[in-house]
This record gives sequence, structure tokens and C-alpha cells, in this order.
Amino acid sequence: MIEVIGVRFKKIGKIYYFDPDGAKIPVGAPVIVETARGIEYGVTELANREVPKEDVIQPLKKLIRLATEDDIKQERQNKVKEAEAFEIGLQKIKSHGLDMKLIEVELTFDLNKIIFYFTSDGRVDFRELVKELASIFKMRIELRQIGVRDEAKVLNGMGPCGRTLCCATFLGDFQPVSIKMAKEQGMSLNPTKISGICGRLMCCLKYEEDTYEELNRGLPFVGDIIKTNDGDGEVLSVNVLRQIIKAAVRKKSGDDPVVGFYGVGEVKIIERGKLAMEYEMERANSGAAK
Repeated sequence: MIEVIGVRFKKIGKIYYFDPDGAKIPVGAPVIVETARGIEYGVTELANREVPKEDVIQPLKKLIRLATEDDIKQERQNKVKEAEAFEIGLQKIKSHGLDMKLIEVELTFDLNKIIFYFTSDGRVDFRELVKELASIFKMRIELRQIGVRDEAKVLNGMGPCGRTLCCATFLGDFQPVSIKMAKEQGMSLNPTKISGICGRLMCCLKYEEDTYEELNRGLPFVGDIIKTNDGDGEVLSVNVLRQIIKAAVRKKSGDDPVVGFYGVGEVKIIERGKLAMEYEMERANSGAAK
């Protein structure tokens, strides 16, 4: 085990481990640490704790110091400079006629480097732009192309659910999302219904997947034949969250089917339908691929 603190550099970003160097650092404390980008200002999200050595990327950098009043003042000044640099960046991109959209500008705390984040549909030759920006800011310039999910995280907005975007609110990392997750959650496979404002599959499909997998255990699929107290019937629909099955049931052979609603504990699957077999085959194939 090794003692660490967790530091975040963006409001909703990854948490990085650092060696507290014997100091006790509370949650919310501003700190100065050394990173691969240089000296940085961050906020402690995880107080001193012991974690397994294999969870830590070596070499583990040490805490430099708790942020002083001067450090906090400089960080505020850097934010003002970032806003100014953003406006200059927009002007220079336009004057060079480059097909790129500027999203965000970051200054390292030690003013050693300035990073311009942008999106573009293809590759961009920005060599002349870098030269001009370097002559203006007199520091190292880095232009970094990001994806549409990162763009949404930075800009924020309202999702289809009417709430602010998960990625900009509490999701620190992006996870792979698949159509299979939408199927398992009983959602329409219409791309406009399962895509976020970034145009990619909604992140909530991933972090809600474990809950749906648990709730789906023991539930029949549409098309399955089930046994109920009223007789045998075919599943018409399944409400996963309420654990309710809608089925067309015949009390006796030859009777007209009657639609009824049943709790998951009131039915027994006696024959699998097409959807269930397709799902089992898909799971078997994904398991073999791994």
C-alpha cells in the first residue's frame, strides 16, 4: 500500500494521485504539484489515503506545497489571460482561414506553455498559426485536437432528458458505449433517441448498464412463452424498472388471448422466443471475442 492524495485540475476531470510527502491535506485544499506539463495548480478531491501500489502510475510525483495566497491570485490572473488568449486565437484562426473550431485555452500555472484545444473534421496544417501565436505569447504553444465528446464536456449544455450534461456535471472519464446497452435497456434504436448533443451514444447508457443488467436477470424477453396463474401466454412487453410483464394469456387452449400484467415473481418462462435466442447468441459471441 502507498499513501496518496487525489488532485483534480479541472472542475470535472480526472483525479490524479500525488505523494503528500508527509503532509495531511484535507479535501478542497488548493495545492501546487508537478505534472508532465510542468508546475500546476489543482484542488484536492481525495484526502490522504492508502491505495494498492498497482493502482499508482510510477513515478509518483510529490506535493510541492499547499497553495499560498499569491498562488491563488496567480491562478485567477491566469484565467483572465486564458480568456484573452481565446479571443486572440479565434482571430488568428480566422485570419489564416483554417477549418478548425477553437474550444478552450489552458495556461500552465508556471506560464511555461499555452494549450489551444480545437475540433476539426479532418487534419489541419497549423504550423504557421503556431509560429504567429508563439511570437505573440512568447511561450511554448500546443494545439491539441479533441473529439466531439470532449467538446460537449467543455461547453456543457442540456441533454435530451432536460438536465445539464452528465459529462460536464459529474463524469470524470468517458467510457465506451455500445448499441447492445441500448437494446438491453429497452430503448428505441433510432439514433436521434439514443444520441447526446455531441452526436455520440449517450453516456448514461454506460453508467446505467449495471443496474439494467441486474434488473433484467430473470425477466423474459418479448416473444417468450410464459406460465402464469391465468394460463400460458406470450410476452408483449416488459417494463424493466417496474419489473412488470405485459402478456397475452389464454386460460384454455382455443380461448381468445386476454392481455394481463404480471410481476416478475408471478411468471415462469417455459419457452424462449426469437429475441431471447438472439441475445444469448450475441452474448456468446462477445464472450468469445474477449
